[in-house]
Amino acid sequence: MAPLHNRVSQEELKKYLYEETFHRHTVSFYHYFFIEDPVAFRDELYKGLEALKVFGRIYIAQEGINAQVSIPEDNYEAFKAFLYSFDPLNNIRLNIAVEQQSENDSRATGGKSFWVLKIKVRNKIVADGIADPDFDMANKGRYVNAAAFNKLTEDADTIVVDMRNHYEYEVGHFNNAIEIPSDTFREQLPMAAQMLEDKKDKTIIMYCTGGIRCEKASAYMLHRGFKNVFHLEGGIINYANTVKEEALDNKFRGKNFVFDDRLGERITDEIIAKCHQCGKPADNHVNCVNEACHLLFIQCEACSKKFEGCCSVACQEVIHLPGEVQKELRKGIDKGNMVFNKAKERLRPRIEPG
Repeated sequence: MAPLHNRVSQEELKKYLYEETFHRHTVSFYHYFFIEDPVAFRDELYKGLEALKVFGRIYIAQEGINAQVSIPEDNYEAFKAFLYSFDPLNNIRLNIAVEQQSENDSRATGGKSFWVLKIKVRNKIVADGIADPDFDMANKGRYVNAAAFNKLTEDADTIVVDMRNHYEYEVGHFNNAIEIPSDTFREQLPMAAQMLEDKKDKTIIMYCTGGIRCEKASAYMLHRGFKNVFHLEGGIINYANTVKEEALDNKFRGKNFVFDDRLGERITDEIIAKCHQCGKPADNHVNCVNEACHLLFIQCEACSKKFEGCCSVACQEVIHLPGEVQKELRKGIDKGNMVFNKAKERLRPRIEPG
């Protein structure tokens, strides 16, 4: 039996990806449903997706599936047919990326958001820290589409809550949205309930990138005694696509941070963030070129040239050291998920408004 995981080096995988001459679709989806045997489900999914040359990151747990994938354009219909062959996933909403390629990609070769297929079995599809056995994910808030979201947010009493991390909020968010200032979703849940403790009778709308976090957050808020909780169906991605298709007012400002190689999708031309090095307007997230650091931060083009893609002079000095010395500095670093390592030392700390 062939191994149900990748055995090719990261360097080779990237080389193969950028040699592709066809376009890929970047798609995300999730669904909360009970999976009796997550390992068996994972293996069946892997075999089908690998055959279709699908790349991406997928988490499987007994509570459901959370996926971000890159699919060859010519295999897209076959991908949907395979996915829909699982009864719980039949006709599941697929969030197609707002931007399918980076500025450096052509239409023919764009969509290179992932270079390998990784499907992992976890305890939860989104780490929430919820240990209360009485918590019921089925008792969740009401979905709102883009038009309903716009209408509800016209009411000054409606509270809009951003359930993403601080570095996501920094580059883009909805008008008047409340930031829950944290690096992780598990920290945000109790923090959100505490911040809004005296507003349990107010209309609350929660949103996130693709819907998975705000759906769980809406259930948590109801669990904590809030009465009138909504969540944006399909998150920012679905909202941005819908307002464009239906010519609705766009109440989102800036860029939508995404957890793949693109690190962001342009929703509006407005730049609301600042370069972490010089303070000038900028909203491009990058990872420090020094592989022993790999800090996620915002860098403008001028600073990118000045610091050679590094976050500091110290890291800039490191990249000019002999290769063997740099290799020693990288020992012990988890190379499998460096871009999205949630360890706080891999993130630039939240900048306090002022």
